[in-house]
This record gives sequence, C-alpha cells and structure tokens, in this order.
Amino acid sequence: MKHTVSLKQNYEFRRLYHRGNQTADRYLVLYSRKNNLGYNRLGLTVSVKLAGAVGRNRVKRLFREAYRLNEDRFGVGFDLVLVARSRAVGATYHEIEKSLLRTLGQNSAATKS
Repeated sequence: MKHTVSLKQNYEFRRLYHRGNQTADRYLVLYSRKNNLGYNRLGLTVSVKLAGAVGRNRVKRLFREAYRLNEDRFGVGFDLVLVARSRAVGATYHEIEKSLLRTLGQNSAATKS
C-alpha cells in the first residue's frame, strides 16, 4: 500500500517550482522532484484569484480524489505539486482526472519505472 503525505512548508513548494520538472495542460501544472524518502508528498495550490473559498476547496477536493484513485500510476519517492489553472474551477472530475494523467504521462520524472 502506498502512502502519501502533504507538503505544507513554503520552502518545499518553492524548491519544486525552481528545481522540479514541470508539465502543464489546460487545467493544471504538475511539478515533480525526487525526494529519496520512499513515499510521495503532495502539495496543492489554488490561487485566491481563481475563485472564492468554495470554488478553491472544490478544485482541491477534485485534485486530491483524482490523485488518490490513480496513486498507483505515480512512481514512489517524489514530491509533487499540482497548481490549478483558471479553467479547473468549472471543470468536472473526469476532466481533472484526464488532465492529471496526461501531465503525468508527459512528466517522465514522476512516472512509475
């Protein structure tokens, strides 16, 4: 069974933004970087500019659920940050899930070996 914890510290997010591998599509940007911990760490970012609290929390819930259901497709030992784009606010779960899997496929660093 895989185990993923959340990224919470600002410096961890900044490290991924500057040194991580980046892949993007219309709904999200995926940053990934090896962490050598033996488990994944996931961070979610939804800007205040995109929506009110309800909209932002909905996007985060959709991201979390899409990640949880497809966790076995990700490699182990990575820090991941999902950054929502403005189109994610009105997106359905299936659009978010397809977007996550598409960006994962493009991001060779985070895929399962």
